[in-house]
Amino acid sequence: MKRSLTSFFAMMTLATAEAGGAQAFELTSPDIAEGKKIDMKHVYDSFGCTGANVSPALRWSDPPAGTKSFAVLLHDPDAPTGGAGFWHWLVVDIPPDARELKAGAGDASGKNLPAGAHHLENDYGEKSYGGPCPPPGKPHRYVFTVYALKIDKLGDAGKGRTAIAGFTINANALAKATLTGLFGQ
Repeated sequence: MKRSLTSFFAMMTLATAEAGGAQAFELTSPDIAEGKKIDMKHVYDSFGCTGANVSPALRWSDPPAGTKSFAVLLHDPDAPTGGAGFWHWLVVDIPPDARELKAGAGDASGKNLPAGAHHLENDYGEKSYGGPCPPPGKPHRYVFTVYALKIDKLGDAGKGRTAIAGFTINANALAKATLTGLFGQ
């Protein structure tokens, strides 16, 4: 019995040490600071907004073991859409060795995306990055999220609407990391 308890505590100590040394999956950006105002170069250029509509650079680190692809989504949960929010950017099928999207990766041509990655249609009806452009009033939150996925491709969900893609991404997420910027008019 004493030997069993000793083995048990030794295993628990090892497991705790390994967990304590693990890095957290993290999303950062040289262009977006957590909780701070988003620069006009990343703001949409239509619907009364006059930004440059350039997607910010995003970097992630320490994805969990078993990650087969990534998805990056940009959502405004404060949009006055009756609770659904507004999807500004959806990039899927990002290869597992990628650790960033460079500034401008949201261009509709897709030429600045990692090989194999592609845009899904956002709520502006475009397959590209669509920056912030809230109605006048209180600033909105813009939540950038990178998902580490246990699937290598979204498959048919990658051809569907945002709700189908969101369902598939969330159902296959091993981990996610977020970064939130603010913008108001």
